[in-house]
Amino acid sequence: MCDSVPGVTSGVNPPADDDVAAPSVPSTTIDTSVASVARVYDCFLGGKDNYAVDREVYQQVVENAPEAVEIGRINRHWLIRAVRFLARSAKIDQFLDVGAGLPAADNTHQAAQRMNSDVRVVYVDNDPVVAVHGRALLEEDERTHLVMADLTEPDAVLENPVVQRYIDFDRPLALIQCATIHHVPDSKRPAEIMQRYIDRLPSGSYLALSHFHDPQDDGEGTRLARFVEGVFSSSSMGSGFFRTRDQIATFFDGLELVEPGLVRLCDWWPDGPSLGPHQTVDDVLLGAVARKP
Repeated sequence: MCDSVPGVTSGVNPPADDDVAAPSVPSTTIDTSVASVARVYDCFLGGKDNYAVDREVYQQVVENAPEAVEIGRINRHWLIRAVRFLARSAKIDQFLDVGAGLPAADNTHQAAQRMNSDVRVVYVDNDPVVAVHGRALLEEDERTHLVMADLTEPDAVLENPVVQRYIDFDRPLALIQCATIHHVPDSKRPAEIMQRYIDRLPSGSYLALSHFHDPQDDGEGTRLARFVEGVFSSSSMGSGFFRTRDQIATFFDGLELVEPGLVRLCDWWPDGPSLGPHQTVDDVLLGAVARKP
């Protein structure tokens, strides 16, 4: 639920007081001693739907690598640009947003429905905090739905009754995997997971995927990638893997890449010329949109 995105703040530390920042979810439903991918990402967007354990991960990153604060913003802006392309240029009117995370100032259904008011979106996540906010989305828009499921189990996701009800697999759809697969360790065979999703997509469907990238440049890009990976992986969140370009490319096997291909997120259909100098953080995020023949 992840280009100018009005209201998204970057570089703003989340509140330090749990009573202020804690999401409106009964504490008995979640383990607040373990960091959540969705809530840590919320920290990077300057949100308030997070706990102290999530902010500890965020603070450890930005205090030692302040440029990394832009990771969430860059990913979010790319997502909105990709969704605009899919809904407007590719004429896709149904979206399956997997690992959607917490709502922010702009979300997949909002961006898509500005292009086509009839677009239908099904979000998938497994965080109970996301479930609470998802219910609010259900109330605001009858074309927006939420499924609680594990993205590493593609068949369970695609066969979920809600997905089956609202996504027509006889027509093209857009599968969104924004900042998700880099949280799947190699031991779970992420390329095979993505191939299973791709195999089940109808012809003419699209995949939009972004991923943490290790540029292997023996310089600042690799330093940043390996530092953030170390923080994420050693924290209670336990994931956040920076892969090579060739490794990320395998997630698009069997698909036709939309120009300009697999590139830095800032270089994929930017809304205009860069207004500032190149940043190291730009080198550690790659993404692409691709079509299934």
